Amino acid sequence: MDNTKKMSDAKARRREIKLKNQPTNVQYPVNVESSPHFTGNGGSTQRCPGPHHGWVRGHQKDGGYSKGMPRYINAGSFARARASEVQAMVKAVRKKTASCHLFAALPKHMRRRAMSHNTKRLPRRLQEMAMKLKEKNLQGVKKKKEQSKQKSRKARRRHGNLLLEFNRRQRKNIWLETHIWHAKRFHMVKKWGYCIGDRPTYKCYRPCYRAMSSHCLLQDLSYYCCIELLGEEETLLSALAQLISKDTGPSFASAVCLSGRRQGNVTVYRAGQYPSQPLGPVTFLWRPRAQVSNRRQLWIWAHPTLKRDLVAELQKVCDCSEPVIPVVEPVAQPAKVPSSEDTKELPNLITVVQGISGTKRKRSCMDQSGPPAKKILGDGTRSPTTPVTWTSNSSATVINDLTMEIVRYRLIGPLSHTVLTETLEVATSCETLAKSASSLWWPEYCKDESKMNLHKEQSDIFHILKGVYSSGEIPPGTVLGLNVDDPRVALPRKKVKALPSVKQVQVVEEERVKQLMLNGVPERCCQSSLWDSSVRDNVTENKIPEQELNHMKHEVLVPGSRLRPTPHQGRVPVLLVHQPGKQVGHEMGTWGAGWDILLPKGWGMAFWVPLVYRGVREGGLHMSLKHSQNKCAPHFPHDYPDCPAGVRFQEEQEAELLDKFKRRPPAKRTNYIKLGCLAPFRCPWKQLAEEWEVISAEERMESRDTDTVIEGATSHQDVTSMPQRFTVLRNRKALRLLSGWCRPTTSKGQRACRLSQAPPLNQAAVSSFLSAHSMSLVWVRLSLLAKGKPELHGMVCVPTLEDFKLLKDPQCSGPLEPTHKDHFKSKLKRPKKKSKKVTETAHKVATPTTAKSSSTPGTVFGLWPDPLPSVASHCSRVVLGWITQGDFSLTAGCGEALGFVSVPGLLTTLLKQPIEHRGMLLLRNPTSLHYRFVKVNIEV
Repeated sequence: MDNTKKMSDAKARRREIKLKNQPTNVQYPVNVESSPHFTGNGGSTQRCPGPHHGWVRGHQKDGGYSKGMPRYINAGSFARARASEVQAMVKAVRKKTASCHLFAALPKHMRRRAMSHNTKRLPRRLQEMAMKLKEKNLQGVKKKKEQSKQKSRKARRRHGNLLLEFNRRQRKNIWLETHIWHAKRFHMVKKWGYCIGDRPTYKCYRPCYRAMSSHCLLQDLSYYCCIELLGEEETLLSALAQLISKDTGPSFASAVCLSGRRQGNVTVYRAGQYPSQPLGPVTFLWRPRAQVSNRRQLWIWAHPTLKRDLVAELQKVCDCSEPVIPVVEPVAQPAKVPSSEDTKELPNLITVVQGISGTKRKRSCMDQSGPPAKKILGDGTRSPTTPVTWTSNSSATVINDLTMEIVRYRLIGPLSHTVLTETLEVATSCETLAKSASSLWWPEYCKDESKMNLHKEQSDIFHILKGVYSSGEIPPGTVLGLNVDDPRVALPRKKVKALPSVKQVQVVEEERVKQLMLNGVPERCCQSSLWDSSVRDNVTENKIPEQELNHMKHEVLVPGSRLRPTPHQGRVPVLLVHQPGKQVGHEMGTWGAGWDILLPKGWGMAFWVPLVYRGVREGGLHMSLKHSQNKCAPHFPHDYPDCPAGVRFQEEQEAELLDKFKRRPPAKRTNYIKLGCLAPFRCPWKQLAEEWEVISAEERMESRDTDTVIEGATSHQDVTSMPQRFTVLRNRKALRLLSGWCRPTTSKGQRACRLSQAPPLNQAAVSSFLSAHSMSLVWVRLSLLAKGKPELHGMVCVPTLEDFKLLKDPQCSGPLEPTHKDHFKSKLKRPKKKSKKVTETAHKVATPTTAKSSSTPGTVFGLWPDPLPSVASHCSRVVLGWITQGDFSLTAGCGEALGFVSVPGLLTTLLKQPIEHRGMLLLRNPTSLHYRFVKVNIEV
């Protein structure tokens, strides 16, 4: 019985599955026995009230009849009900709901071949309907095309149209010549009006560090702006002397830099405003003196955020306020130009040279109807009427803006010179010199015997570089002019890693290598044709196209061999500029040294790809920051808080971090108020400098007599009533003195460094020092004594005497900050209850200004509202400054931080510390309550 019951249940379930897809308009009650139309004893039924009769779901009886199955039906009513269902079905089939309704009427074996655009492949009964549907679809597509006015993908991918599209996309952000190469491999960011690669899409932090330490890292720095000055040497030096100070280091008039043998670095200020109102750091390069004329040529390289202010100051000091409007040459426009905004061409673009022979006839015919192919060279976003040259009415001084006119690549690492010597080939001389004048610059250059002698001397020095072991052995800032062949001619078939030669160098070459390492390159060999604008334009305009060069390589007998002879238009003048590595401190000297290569515009990719094929590692903006961090050098504009560019960067960084903080739900945000962090997303440098100026003045007055205190207090009130501006201490003499008082040590503070004997640190020396630098900040390097990783905007604090006792315990790395109380949390939860009074506890801790500002609509949960209370004495340990760069340093093997501290605060702290613990501070991250001991170093 059990098995029979199970089988009957299974049959019922299968029947239910079969009947679950019945039409929705066929419905019967489940309990058919209660229906008045059913007779259980086999009798007849009454006439059904409705037209819908059929099979009803139910269990079968033993007699074979279902409980819901009638004995007989009325044929007329049943046929009428079925006729309505068939009519609804036919209506649904014939309804034009989609474009594929025709193919639903076809049998399955015909549907696939009939889905083409050829309607004749359909049966004749459907061809007429298909033609109507096709015409309707064509009208819709035509309307869509008229609305979008967009060309087909095939037309958009043509070379000329593709360049027009690229030019349109560069109106807001300029592309470098290596942009497309970087866009395929890097995360791109839009900064300073450029589109620059930030970091690779693959993980390469440690490989990039190894490349900087042991091989070579390649970067594109073409976004740096070049300003050219032309004029008499004395006039230029007198004008530039107003922008700098000799107290900060070598100036524009340095003898070794003025000769053109070395590149110099200075910090530029507004005219006559030193030590306040700095603009930022720049590098400069003088052209070697000519024998005929006394006119000099100077290139100043600056960051793009610094360009506008720098050009304005140069125009002011050089009296070059007269702009020279360039002449716009008329360009032939095509017959039909689309009126869309997206296809408008830039007015200053240069027409591409006509295609070479061998192109497809179909392609050339199609291109004749479209707009001519354009290419962008230089700053294509600039209007043709925008002046790039300014002259002086009183003197012959000229200022030229060479932005995007010169390509600049940087190679960082000890084998940078090895990569250059394997990539570049010295230009070969022309075998036959035509008597007639040539339109190319190299044949004319070869006709001058003195120039060829100079070319030979430069070639010899370039070959001597192969015998140098590391790039750091070259004198810093060395300049070498060179003429090279097109590097695409000798491009290797696959990537190879450039390594130094292991063969023994001859004795004669060893002596020349020593002379190069000691004295550098002679002044005569620093000359280059790259300084001449006519040569640069000639090289750019006569560059061999990639297609033609590939065609020439294809005709070589041995595939992959060097193309000989090199075409006359395949010679390029370049400048090699040595970049010094770490020049401060007492360890890791010359780390990060390398070479910069300057090229004419239009030759960016021609040199980039051959350099990549020599096994270099490519880096972006992120690696530039890490390079500066490992050198313990400030990075512009991140670490220049007293410059306009640094202020703008800090505001943008604060907005970005605050927006990221607000995107998180309130329950997942860090409560910085409880952690005792007033400003986790910015560094209020001005408020810190003002507070420490008051604190140091009060402490100095306490050490005097009562009469002196009253007099000093009055003078202090007079000074503080005047608006003051904080500055960063860059005086070399003051930095050496301050570094000696800090007792500089190596990384992790293992041992003290040997320095000249510094004057004793006492109250008189501190007062004398602060009389000139009371509102100054100083750049410091902080090395953690134990484990830990510094983070951005970490607080540098003063340890107490009780904290120094913890140094005896090796298990304890530092004290803890007690948790603060958030008095703004209750107000954020009940914003509508404005009449409720603040509790007594909140009155004791919060000031009236903070209580008033907490109710402002801009208050964010977890952040202290503006205005901020005292930033120096807010925590249990007094704050001296903040860090701007922090990470685990692979060079030092410990956590290192770079930042600024207040000069008065640092001197006050050093004066109170015992000698054995002098220079010991505390560091606390914004998201932690744990203080860690650090050793402060001021490297000069």
